[in-house]
Amino acid sequence: MKIFEDKTILVTGGTGSMGKTFVRRVLSGELGTPRKVIVFSRDEGKQHEMRMSYQHKLVATDEVIYRNFMNVLEFRVGDVRDFGNVCRAVRTADIVVNAAALKQVPTCEYFPAQAVMTNCLGAANIVRAIEENGYPVGTVVSISTDKACKPVNVMGMTKSIQERIFTAANILNPKTRFIAVRYGNVLASRGSVIPLFHDQIRNGGPVTVTVADMTRFLLSLDQAIDTVFAAIKEAKPGETYVPNAPSATVLNLANALIDNREIEIKVTGIRPGEKMHEIMVSEEEANHCVKRGDYFAILPMLPELQGQESMEPNALTKEFSSADTILDLEQTKELLHRHQLLIDQVDETSSPNELLR
Repeated sequence: MKIFEDKTILVTGGTGSMGKTFVRRVLSGELGTPRKVIVFSRDEGKQHEMRMSYQHKLVATDEVIYRNFMNVLEFRVGDVRDFGNVCRAVRTADIVVNAAALKQVPTCEYFPAQAVMTNCLGAANIVRAIEENGYPVGTVVSISTDKACKPVNVMGMTKSIQERIFTAANILNPKTRFIAVRYGNVLASRGSVIPLFHDQIRNGGPVTVTVADMTRFLLSLDQAIDTVFAAIKEAKPGETYVPNAPSATVLNLANALIDNREIEIKVTGIRPGEKMHEIMVSEEEANHCVKRGDYFAILPMLPELQGQESMEPNALTKEFSSADTILDLEQTKELLHRHQLLIDQVDETSSPNELLR
């Protein structure tokens, strides 16, 4: 299905780990050749680096991407917090992927008002721009997180509200489909634990682990993008797509990366706003969660958005927690090896965002 053929795609927060990989995949033409891809973010430095990465890293396998970059990729400096900025970016878009976020849990705990402005008001600005101006946007995708499920921290709370903002938007904007994807920790994304562990190991340790038995869902950037693509292809208004991802303990992640090196592991304690185990689908949501291929789809609770899908059998009988099926140490090593994230496989000159191109 060529879902991007001749479409204009806006990616807010497009210079982040997810945004960069999404843009690269779209430009590859695997799901059709887009008319235009607009990268919208407030960091001109990251935009410049992203632009230069396409110009300076052309290899034979990237010819299609490079050609598409020259023709269709556009960068716009702006902020989702600013309604005028959002209007100017959204007005020509067929598909909007909202990846702009404050996503660091401790940061959001110390600056909750900032998290609200980006994660909640930014989403509301997208809805308002479409509603007040009648922009013919076909699909809007919220990039959410497992922390939005039964949230205990500000980051999760604001992402949960963002999910609800987009779900409710379907009622007053029936010509636009508002959907969401929710996934766990993305391997080697900016600010995640694996680049931190790599740096600590290269410097001789210690490797700092918050709590040994803490578990996290794990998936690669490409698997995260696959989830977004699946939702854009199949999700109905108000649905949230969730990948069936594996999980591992933080201690096993550390031991897998350390391998046989003589490096100390230091337990530092749980950080502000952290959970011991993440939940992708709550027990309440399990009552209206169906299977869609390799994914779970959480159906909207608003009755106006419920169709025949609400009659499908539930895919889950309990909450989907990272504590349910945990990879052992060897399985964790195999997962990291498969995605070339063991420290011996990583070029020290590579940035974490290039590890999973």
